[in-house]
Amino acid sequence: MRYHIRHRTLYRYSADVVHSHQLLHLVPRPAPFQQCLEYALQITPTPRERRDEVDVFGNPMTSIELEHPHRELCVVAEMDVQVHTRPVVLAGDSWAWEQVREALSYHACSPPGREHLEACVFRHESAYVRIKRAFMDYASDCFVSGSPILAAADALSSKLHRDFQYSPGETTISTPLLEVLEQRRGVCQDFAHVMIACLRSLGLSARYVSGYVHRSGGADDASHAWIAVYAPPFGWVELDPTNDTRVATDHVAVAWGRDFGDVSPLRGVILGGGTHELSVSVAVAPLEAAQ
Repeated sequence: MRYHIRHRTLYRYSADVVHSHQLLHLVPRPAPFQQCLEYALQITPTPRERRDEVDVFGNPMTSIELEHPHRELCVVAEMDVQVHTRPVVLAGDSWAWEQVREALSYHACSPPGREHLEACVFRHESAYVRIKRAFMDYASDCFVSGSPILAAADALSSKLHRDFQYSPGETTISTPLLEVLEQRRGVCQDFAHVMIACLRSLGLSARYVSGYVHRSGGADDASHAWIAVYAPPFGWVELDPTNDTRVATDHVAVAWGRDFGDVSPLRGVILGGGTHELSVSVAVAPLEAAQ
């Protein structure tokens, strides 16, 4: 599949912003299953300085500095992306989840093998994902002894989809994750954070993936979030608990990290500005339809 994606972010401030530094994660990262064919970024007002970089997780990142007073900041990213079909991965062929946990564990005489060291980065607590007994308890009926890790992760994804209600506006990024677990309401980033918390609380590695999803049948396209679980011998396998599915050609990954804080589309610090209003619009169209 090929898609044309347009992502527009607009901040309106009640007072002048006299200085601003921003980090942008808006360029889809290169990966075996996707390529960004074309990309354009329009920023108004024009930044004094712009640097295109790569962050510690390998994601493309743009840093900008604005030094002229402004009451609006508008960032429009447009891109053409090609997404390939992923190979079929059979859940029953993955390692038992206890075997994966053991492989990721540190032992003084035998630390994790090199192939597991990268995954260990995504095994511990992060700013928006805490390791708590409550998350382990919630996932325990999916992770029975000897279960292949992908079969258990698929079961957990289905359980979250069944138990949680998708409810825009009822949570924010600052809503504690234990509260989300108790209320069982939220949006895609909540579904992803809860699933990651469950996996990490079991001693497994999981990362947060931000991107876009194309919805058929006239539904609105949107920014989206899902997870990837480390599942030897296949490596990282992506699951979308919001929609209870494996990630396929209707998903476009932009960036991945430990949680939302690592891959926020636009974040930074400003001097001045007073209060602000934020509006975001996303359109994802098959490339042929966009031409």
